[in-house]
Amino acid sequence: MTEEPISFTIENFYKFVKEGKLRGAKCSKCGKLLVPPKPMCPKCFSKDLKWKELPKQGKLLTYTVIHVSTKKFQPLTPYAVGIIELEEDARLPGIIKNISLDKIKVGIDLAIDVEKEPISEEWPQWPRYYFKPMQPQ
Repeated sequence: MTEEPISFTIENFYKFVKEGKLRGAKCSKCGKLLVPPKPMCPKCFSKDLKWKELPKQGKLLTYTVIHVSTKKFQPLTPYAVGIIELEEDARLPGIIKNISLDKIKVGIDLAIDVEKEPISEEWPQWPRYYFKPMQPQ
């Protein structure tokens, strides 16, 4: 009996996150790495994809500090949101935590960690990943 392949959806991306794994979809045709995954490669339109385990660290490419937020995120303000670059030019956005806002700089190394509790009852019940400094700040 063969195992059913795991589809390349955002829901499955977050199922892996809940298990403490960061995975993307790698295109077998052109090699593009899709994070979060998509069911089809936007570069060559191939559907020949494979799940690829990714490192849980990357370099901060850019960030912004949010001072005015939606109601659900209001208790966090001010907070930083950034984009980190993983291997193979894959990029992932997320909230940056555990570092004072004045110490955040483009180019710093950040690790990816997971909060398993949802923000609220209305929020999708997915675990949330976030970025934190590699060394305690």
